[in-house]
Amino acid sequence: MSELPDWMYPPRAEGWFAEDLDRLPQAPRHTELIDGALVFMMSPQRWWHGELVTDLVIALRAQVPEGSRVGREMTIRLDKRNRPEPDLIVTVAPYDPDRTLFAPDEVSLVVEVVSPESAHRDRTVKWRKYAEAGIPHYWVVEEENDLPVVHVHELDCSTGAYVAAGIFRERLERPVPFPVDIDLDALVPARKGQKRAD
Repeated sequence: MSELPDWMYPPRAEGWFAEDLDRLPQAPRHTELIDGALVFMMSPQRWWHGELVTDLVIALRAQVPEGSRVGREMTIRLDKRNRPEPDLIVTVAPYDPDRTLFAPDEVSLVVEVVSPESAHRDRTVKWRKYAEAGIPHYWVVEEENDLPVVHVHELDCSTGAYVAAGIFRERLERPVPFPVDIDLDALVPARKGQKRAD
């Protein structure tokens, strides 16, 4: 077994802290921190995933209210040992070109587009952690016959957990976190105009 590079060893017994990510220039792009452990996105990104995230960013940017911004692949400092990197966020934070992370109270919506290597984290681990941090809206986008299906969750403030608010195919229409209307089938260019199989 080969020796790990020095930078991969945590600086303390408790593991890594959120601020450590900014001091790890050797870490691969899209490195996340989950429970003090570094999580690397090692698999190549599928074109479907990248195109879908880009198209969602474009669709949401056209609909966000003034004072909100849509970004992709930026980390959220949930607490000192958790700094995940969702595929997409909607934030009320002012634009700062040097920003490397957001606080949970600056984020109104998190979107994760599920990949085979991220499925467990997106559906369970991040679902719980984003809720515990108080992020009000969480969407998990799954692939079904090359088309997106969006599982929408809203934070129940009385329990501090997400509740299912709907599963959307073809069209996503929601009044929160702002009025949203997205033609889901038009998001993936290769499938534009193609009908869903019933």
